[in-house]
This record gives sequence, structure tokens and C-alpha cells, in this order.
Amino acid sequence: MSATQAADTGKHAVLYRMVMEKHTCPYGLKSKDLLERKGYEVEDHWLTSRAETDAFKQKHDVKTTPQTFIGGERVGGYDGLREHFGQHVKSADETSYQPVIAIFSVAFLMGLAVSYVTYDTIFTLRAIEWFFAISMCLLGIQKLQNVESFSTMFLNYDLLAKRWVRYGYIYPFAETLAGILMISGALTWLSAPIALVIGTIGAVSVFYAVYIQKRELKCACVGGGSNVPLGFVSLTENLVMIGMGLWMPIRMIWGG
Repeated sequence: MSATQAADTGKHAVLYRMVMEKHTCPYGLKSKDLLERKGYEVEDHWLTSRAETDAFKQKHDVKTTPQTFIGGERVGGYDGLREHFGQHVKSADETSYQPVIAIFSVAFLMGLAVSYVTYDTIFTLRAIEWFFAISMCLLGIQKLQNVESFSTMFLNYDLLAKRWVRYGYIYPFAETLAGILMISGALTWLSAPIALVIGTIGAVSVFYAVYIQKRELKCACVGGGSNVPLGFVSLTENLVMIGMGLWMPIRMIWGG
């Protein structure tokens, strides 16, 4: 919607946001974009120095910028603006399956892509194998971004890690290595036992914590900073590794 069209609707908003020589507030840009998409004419005020920003905060008794005013009333920052328009605002401790959905979706498409470039078709058994192996690699990468954080969360429920703390540091490397070897089809004698062992220990640990102890924990499957609840997703990750640990030697014996 153009500025003229926005003016015709009578929708007018006043936005104060930081725009400095070396810093432009991203939430200010998001606020301006959201207002414009909602059909508002935006009176855009730039706070171009730290002193100007601090003076604005003191005047309006606010701790952060940007700040949006509609009809003379302060709506708030970007989250407040989203709430004003009835949009969902995620809390810091809110659980989310989005990381897992993204990982498995991309892994599935990558498996199909590798199958197509190799066999000129996506309809192959190897496509499924690659999907699972790539999933293991992507999940491993998430853990490897911060092994310390992962190991801390992992200690909340993994039975072996509780007895041998170093296992929490080894796990991400083992999962990633097994996935890489399974993508290539090389060293199955190494990748299959790794996947089978860590998958079995993980599955038993998750089942015990969630379905026997009835504990509500966060899953370390996508890294130590995730808000994915421990349960079906982590159990699925471990069952996939068990399945691959059993299947890859069978396929090798069959010569597939």
C-alpha cells in the first residue's frame, strides 16, 4: 500500500527507532515494515545518537526502542506491536518443534536431490537412506555448535552420560561421523555399531525419563539451547539410528 493510500484510510502511526551511523535497529525496521503491511502511514522518527535515544527513553519511561504510538497511545516495541495486531509472540521458554521440522524437511529434500543426481530419479531406496543419514549429520551439527551446552542438557536424562560425563562430549561427534559414513556408504563396520550403540542407549534413556519417570524435560537433540520438549522427537532420532545401524550391514551383505 502506498503512502497516499495509507493516508486515505486514516491509519497513522508514529515510530521512534534507532538509526545511527554504525547501527540501525533491526526491530525498528521490522516495526516499520509491519505497520506498512497493515496499511499504516508511518511517521518515522530517527534516534541518531545514544544521547538522543537515552533522552527519549527517559521522557517516555521506557527501557527499549523502537516504540510505536497509534492514536496518541503507546503500543510498545516490536513484540507489543505484534500483540496489538493479534499476532503470536513467542516467549523465551516456549516449546517449539520448528527446528526439528526444518532439519527433517531439509534432510528429506537433500536425500531426494542426491538420489536424483545419482540415479536420475528420486524413487530409490538410497534416497531414504540418505534422508536418515543426512538427518543424523544435521542434528549432529546442531549439537556441535555448542558441545558444552549440549552435554549439560544431555546429562538431565541420558543414562550413560550420568555415569560417564565424557560421553556427553563424545556423542555429537559420534552421531555426525556415523551420518557422514552412511551417506558415503563407507566403513559400515564402523558407522553401523556407532549408530546402533548410541541410538539404543538414547532410546532407552528417553523412554525411561519420559514414559516411566514422567519427567518434563527439554530435548538436547537439536542442541543445548533448544526448546524442543523431550519425548517423541528424541525417541524418533534414536530409533532412526537404531534402524540405520541394523539396516546398513544388511544392505552391505546383500550387495545393495
